[in-house]
Amino acid sequence: MKNREQERTEAVEAEGTGIVQRLGRRAFIISTAGAVSGAVLIGLRSSLLIEPQPVNAADAPANVTIVEFGPDGKKTGKVIVAHIVKTDAEWKAQLSPISYEVTRRAGTERAYTGDTWNLHDKGIYHCICCDTALFNSATKFESGTGWPSFWEPIARENVVESHDPSGGMDRTAVSCRRCDAHLGHVFEDGPRPTGLRYCMNSAAMKFVKLA
Repeated sequence: MKNREQERTEAVEAEGTGIVQRLGRRAFIISTAGAVSGAVLIGLRSSLLIEPQPVNAADAPANVTIVEFGPDGKKTGKVIVAHIVKTDAEWKAQLSPISYEVTRRAGTERAYTGDTWNLHDKGIYHCICCDTALFNSATKFESGTGWPSFWEPIARENVVESHDPSGGMDRTAVSCRRCDAHLGHVFEDGPRPTGLRYCMNSAAMKFVKLA
């Protein structure tokens, strides 16, 4: 027969085992909740972006030539300006999360989620990263895609077009000449007079209204 001391020892051991089991269950619940929260955050990020890819500016020149425009939207002439290069941390500090993902990692915002896809005001669309003028509202048209679309840039000198084979597609990417910010893609299904559709991301641009 067990004496009282043995009974007390077994009771303590049993209680300890129960505590460990409860702590184990609690840790599992907490870790599961953390995993779910992480999945939710990833899902939210995925709901705004499509196929983010790093933007590489390794071979960019020290200076570039762009065309500048005045507050009235009129061309003031060509200028030679310094090519803008910043660290990843500096871009993250300057830009909103969605603008960073689009411009610096070549992401694509989801259709109909941008601020300017349905904007009809008169003005100029500037690069969100360096303020270079990119598109004039006079060339904006309703493409039915859910992204702001233009039939030509405000100045050919202000953008760069390059081959983009990402995502298993053969496309032409459009970026800002001064800072290499990814803007979107250009397609050959636009209206006259160019027949082009510059399908841009709202998150890559800021709109400056003209009087």
